[in-house]
Amino acid sequence: MTGASCFPTFYPEVPASQTAVDYARRRHAGQRRADGSPFILHPLEVARFLAGIGAPDHLVSAGILHDVVEKTETSASELGERFGERIAALVAAVSDDDRIDGYGRRKAALRRQVARAGEEALTLFAADKLSKLRELGRETAVDHEQLRTHSPRDDLRPRRLRHYQRSLALLEERLSDSPLVRALRDELQSYLAQRPTPAGGR
Repeated sequence: MTGASCFPTFYPEVPASQTAVDYARRRHAGQRRADGSPFILHPLEVARFLAGIGAPDHLVSAGILHDVVEKTETSASELGERFGERIAALVAAVSDDDRIDGYGRRKAALRRQVARAGEEALTLFAADKLSKLRELGRETAVDHEQLRTHSPRDDLRPRRLRHYQRSLALLEERLSDSPLVRALRDELQSYLAQRPTPAGGR
């Protein structure tokens, strides 16, 4: 997803979301996603998914801000002071604990953390995973179209895919009626059907 069309049309009518977008854009300035797109497009897509299911303003704002603690120099306390403890708690619930060594252990802890945090955190987590799985599909498609036999990202994709599969299992258990969980399941099935080579796990 590229270009101005990715910017949410809902946020000018929601003051908290507008403030969150402006803040996130400053914090993520210059950052890029693994597929080469500006980093800010990912949290905006997450927020768009949340707005699309009628999520409340504070949850949409948390979607916009969900990576600022993990991916920038923003502290949890600063986020709480600026946007309130409700939003800060949701962001904390979906943020990795970088004190945990090893990708698999860290992501397993993240899933347990989200599971304990309640329905809104699970909904935010589902929107995040849906966006990231679409990003994974774009990365794979670009490499395939450019006829690369191997990309440095290839080594990371299997473990990412495993995390998304395990995340989906958690979400289907805890949030089975959510349209985001159904969309995540469909996206995963589509990715598995279309990827050019088998993934070895993540």
